[in-house]
Amino acid sequence: MGTFWGWLAASALLISSGCETRPGGMTGNGPGGSSKPLKYAYVTNGVADFWNVAEAGVRQAEKDLNSAGKSTKVEVRHPPDGVVDQKRMVQELLTLGVDGISISPIDPENQSDLLAEIAKQTIFITNDSDAPKSERLVYIGMDNYTAGRQCGEMIKEALPDGGKVMIFVGRLGQLNAKQRRQGIIDELLGRSVDPERYDEPGKELVGDKYTILDTRTDDFDLVKAKSLAQDAITRHQDLNCMVGLFAYNPPKLIDAVKDAGKVGKIQILGFDEDEGTLQGIQDGVMYGSCVQNPYQYGYQSVMMLDKIKSGDKSGIPEDKFIEIPVRKITKANVNEFWKELNQLLGKPAPEAK
Repeated sequence: MGTFWGWLAASALLISSGCETRPGGMTGNGPGGSSKPLKYAYVTNGVADFWNVAEAGVRQAEKDLNSAGKSTKVEVRHPPDGVVDQKRMVQELLTLGVDGISISPIDPENQSDLLAEIAKQTIFITNDSDAPKSERLVYIGMDNYTAGRQCGEMIKEALPDGGKVMIFVGRLGQLNAKQRRQGIIDELLGRSVDPERYDEPGKELVGDKYTILDTRTDDFDLVKAKSLAQDAITRHQDLNCMVGLFAYNPPKLIDAVKDAGKVGKIQILGFDEDEGTLQGIQDGVMYGSCVQNPYQYGYQSVMMLDKIKSGDKSGIPEDKFIEIPVRKITKANVNEFWKELNQLLGKPAPEAK
């Protein structure tokens, strides 16, 4: 396993090391233990390959806990239709009875009642996208504003002379989307670091070298995601760069740019490790991506829930943030990264180019 994924796997052991195993299959979930099987839940914010990687991490954690003598089952839910679906799934899980939930909130500002309900009934943590105003015990993920600025740095590498940029994302209600977008904008416009700053979409933002034309949202509709990209290319003949903030966005941008015959004329950057994204980078169609580690989001979420359930909160930092750092992937390191990722997922190594 490569060094990047390897040290993250090691960091997971720091979380899981507090999981106490008792004789006779008794689980360490409080004084005296209990033979009752533990049930945790992992709730994503949509349906995407990104979350399939996260679920692989969940299943490995589930396997590790059971191997350690702790009878554990993890329910995974992928809401296909946004906030309403996520709420329904969470309420079903709470009715079912779970010992803890790790969730990526779709719209934390407008889900305060739901998040409060989770915190009242069970152990509540967040991953991927945070809800800092809620009563969650800890957030596991990357610093999305910093990641946005790093994506902005890659845009500067791809377009050193400046240019016009369009941003694409599923929805802006999620905190991670807001912060990634703002980090990109602030970096390209040469602003100071301010994670609390927010430029409303719908207006052109002009800097000395870079112009952010707009931000287009597709509501996790893959057909719409591609059509928005096609429309942007048609409407803005001088478009220089397209940036996709969610895992499925870059592959749709790649398709649109290929269809328009503008490979090399429009630079593509984005986030995450969708196979289409990695293939695009390998083929030289896409410049680069800021990747997260969804495998560890899933793995560490389950291990943290279990550690808290056992009565041990020592793994929660003072700032309640366990950072899984972003990594920049370009043509120079995509083969190594892709090989490491496939090793984790039990897939054959991709063909090197």
